[in-house]
Amino acid sequence: MGLSKGFLWGGATAANQSEGGVLEGGRKLANVDVLPTGPDRKKIAAGNMKMSEWDEQHYYPAKEAIDMYHRYMEDIQLFAEMGFKVYRMSLSWSRIYPNGDDLEPNEEGLLFYEKIFKELKKHNIEPLVTIAHFDIPLHLIKTYDSWRNRQMITFYTRYAETVIRRYKGLVHYWLTINEINILLHQPFIGGGLVFEEGENREEVKYQAAHHQLVASALATKLAHDIDPTNQVGCMLAGGNSYPYTCRPEDYQEAIKRDREGYFFIDVQARGKYPNYALKKFEREGLTIMMEDDDHEILDSAPVDFVSFSYYSSRTVSAHPEDYEHTTGNVFGTIKNPHLPSTEWGWQVDPLGLRNSLNQMYDRYQKPLFIVENGLGAVDVPDENGYVNDEYRIDYLRQHIQAFKDAVEIDGIELLGYTTWGCVDLIAASTGQMSKRYGFVYVDRDDEGNGTLERFKKKSFYWYQQVIETNGEDLSS
Repeated sequence: MGLSKGFLWGGATAANQSEGGVLEGGRKLANVDVLPTGPDRKKIAAGNMKMSEWDEQHYYPAKEAIDMYHRYMEDIQLFAEMGFKVYRMSLSWSRIYPNGDDLEPNEEGLLFYEKIFKELKKHNIEPLVTIAHFDIPLHLIKTYDSWRNRQMITFYTRYAETVIRRYKGLVHYWLTINEINILLHQPFIGGGLVFEEGENREEVKYQAAHHQLVASALATKLAHDIDPTNQVGCMLAGGNSYPYTCRPEDYQEAIKRDREGYFFIDVQARGKYPNYALKKFEREGLTIMMEDDDHEILDSAPVDFVSFSYYSSRTVSAHPEDYEHTTGNVFGTIKNPHLPSTEWGWQVDPLGLRNSLNQMYDRYQKPLFIVENGLGAVDVPDENGYVNDEYRIDYLRQHIQAFKDAVEIDGIELLGYTTWGCVDLIAASTGQMSKRYGFVYVDRDDEGNGTLERFKKKSFYWYQQVIETNGEDLSS
C-alpha cells in the first residue's frame, strides 16, 4: 500500500525570501525587510537590537531576493514541468495592507496574488497559502508594539478575511501562521517583538503568543464560514528532542523541550490551553491577559490538519554544559554523535522525521502535512549553470522513504510533502543565497550580484521522476 493517488507533491517558498519588489505595487516595509546579513541579524531576530529602517551600513537581502515579484510566471512554469500538485507560498501582509492598520486593502497587491493563483490553476497546481510567514508590516511594530498589543488580532483577522474572501474558489488550503513556535526563539521574526530593558521577556512572548492563537482561531473560523470546503492548518517548526543519555532527567528535559513547541499546536488542534502551560504561567508568575470569550474562540475553531517543517532532530540534556553543541533550524542542540551534519552544522536524521510524524499523529489524530524539508548546501554550477547535487537527492530520498514508512508501516495520515526552497532563495537563518535548497539554481550571490537567471539542477529531474511515480521510484 503506497501513498494515496491524491498525495500532494510540491515545493515551498516564502514571500519575504523570494519576492523582492518590497516597495513596488503599493507595498510597504515589513519586519523581514529590515533583517540584514552579518552578525547583527541574530541580535535583531532575537529582539535584542532595534532595526526599524534601512541604513547604509548593512546589506538587506529581502529588498530584491530572487525577484519572484517579476519572474513568477517563469518559476511556476518550472514547477509545472516538475509535475507539482501543490505549491506552498505565502502572502506579503504589507502588500495587501501596506501599513497593517489600513481600513481598505491595496488592490494592486490583491491582483498580484490573484494572477499567481490563476496561473497555478492553469497548470493544475493547488496553492497552499500561508497568511503570515514571518511577515508583519513595520508600521504595526512601530505604532502598536506588534503582537504584544491585542489590537493585532483585529488587524490580522481583517487581513485574513480579505484574502480568504477574495481568493474563494482559487485557494482551498490555508495555513494561519508559519512556524508559530519560533516566536519563543526569534521574537522579532516570529512576532515583531523588540524588548525593553528589564521587562519580563517570557511574559511578553506568551502574551504575544496568546494574541496570535486567538487570531489564528478567528481566521480558521472565517475560512470555514466563507467556504466550507476550505482546509485550514497550523504550522510548527518541528523535529522532536532526544535525551542525550538514558538519565531520567535528560528524558524529562526532552519532554519539556518538545512541549515548548507542542504548546501552540495543542491549542490550535485541540482548542484549549494544556495544563502544563497553565502550570508554567502559575509557577513562573506570568500574567497573561485573556478576555472572557477567548477560550470559547479557541475551542470553536480547531484546525483541520497539522503542518510542520522538518530539517533535523534535536538532542538535549539536563546538563548541556557537558557536551559539544551545534546549530539547527533556529534551535541550538547538543551534537548527536550518531548523526552526520550539513555544512551549516544541521544534523541529518531521516528516521527523526518518521518519529516526529508518529509522535504528532498519536498526539492529535489529525491529518499531517510536511510543508518544509530540505538540504541547505553550497552548490557549484558548471560553465552551463548545471549543478550535480547528488547530495541533495540523497538527503531527500532518505526523508521521502522515512515518511513513506510512516504512512505504509505505521499508518499515519499524510496529506502531502513540499520541499523547502524549491527554487533557490534567501536562507531565513542567515540571509545567505549561498545556502541553497532548490531544484533550480538562481544566479545570485550573498552580496546581491548575479543575473538572477534560473538553471535546472540534477535534483530537478530526479524530483520530476519521484512525483511522476508517486514516490515509488527514488533512484537517481
